[in-house]
Amino acid sequence: MTHIARPIRMLGPVLLLGAALPLLAACSGGRQVQNEEYGTDNRRELALRQTGAATNSGIVVFGVDRSRQAQEAAAGGGGMTVNAFLWRATLDTLSFMPLASADPFGGVVITDWYSPPQAEGERFKATAYVIGRQLRSDGVRVQVFRQIQRGNQWVDAPASTATNSEMEDRVLARARELRSQSAGR
Repeated sequence: MTHIARPIRMLGPVLLLGAALPLLAACSGGRQVQNEEYGTDNRRELALRQTGAATNSGIVVFGVDRSRQAQEAAAGGGGMTVNAFLWRATLDTLSFMPLASADPFGGVVITDWYSPPQAEGERFKATAYVIGRQLRSDGVRVQVFRQIQRGNQWVDAPASTATNSEMEDRVLARARELRSQSAGR
């Protein structure tokens, strides 16, 4: 009987610890507001907290907080998940190429093949990724693809890495311009 009594005595502290951890997690006061330089969601959440409009609904199980989702939906939180200035600047910068696909929620812009009038037998395609909600220099990535015509077929050819960087720089410059225009209003 002693070999059974010992595990039962050890069960008490384990159960106590198991009950205490969720209670301690619930006392954390919700998620921490980060200071995003150009984000909009955290400003809204910070304003709600300062006015006392935001309430902690308890323990979030499996990462789903229904009350927060309802608040965001009511406040128009179903918008873009990427920086609006970078998104608009990406579309503006790549507007000379035909657009194949644009996903503002995923932040991906894909163009169709474009042949410049001065470069016959050569065509380009671009894919741009807008990353995150902040207007930062690493917030956009552009990948340019190049093909050359050999006979009646298009063959992949390497595009200059400088072309990718140049396109990214143009997007960033346009995003800064858009931000300064919106600040002046």
